[in-house]
Amino acid sequence: MEIRNNKIALVTGGSRGLGKDMALNLAKKGLDIVLTYNSKSEEADTVVNEIEKLGQKAVAIQLNVAEVSSFDLFFQKVEIALKDTFGTNKIDFLINNAGVGLHESFATTTTVQFDDLVNIQFKGPFFLTQKALGFMNDGGGIVNISSGLTRFSFPGYATYASMKGAMETLTKYQAKELGARKIRVNIVAPGAIETDFGGGAVRDNEQLNQQIASITALGRVGLPDDIGSVVAFLCTDDAKWVNGQRIEVSGGMNL
Repeated sequence: MEIRNNKIALVTGGSRGLGKDMALNLAKKGLDIVLTYNSKSEEADTVVNEIEKLGQKAVAIQLNVAEVSSFDLFFQKVEIALKDTFGTNKIDFLINNAGVGLHESFATTTTVQFDDLVNIQFKGPFFLTQKALGFMNDGGGIVNISSGLTRFSFPGYATYASMKGAMETLTKYQAKELGARKIRVNIVAPGAIETDFGGGAVRDNEQLNQQIASITALGRVGLPDDIGSVVAFLCTDDAKWVNGQRIEVSGGMNL
């Protein structure tokens, strides 16, 4: 008889792309899932159904991570969902995945573009995690998401990469300050991945795809299922001594 693991992970942006793969891989590890979506509830419901087919419980809740003022209401909904769907009042893991890309040169980036990315990629995860602490069990974990672009540079990603660099620094401070609660905090940095992220350029632009493959040691561009399994690993006891780390998952890009 399988021993059921009732630990719960909250995955932001879990309805599509990398977030969907993270949610499914977490479910395969025996975790139940709360996933968020911004606008596409049908996609979120589809992921919930896939998780349930894997034998785990799941619920989808709308969230715009750019709107910090909405976080109190969001966690009220989380609290209700935890009670009604999972019979508990706490989560164990938080995965700050939701985000958007921006391809714009440093010289032409506008204050509006900059502020949008601050809100989505840094301010949002900063304060969402702060609010989540009251709903987290001790001994759990947080996984933030960065980018290979904090280690190497591609023109056009100055703003995006800077926000991810801020998240990497924040991760170390969170790991230090939350250690007393035995909450581990790590950050996963994907390389270029074939998703609809950034308009699907890596997936759909054959020239760009081949260029990235040529500078990657393993000779191809990343796929969504290259990332989710690493995030899921960090939410298991197998990773109980991994803390405060940046883990790049890029196939050896720009080595």
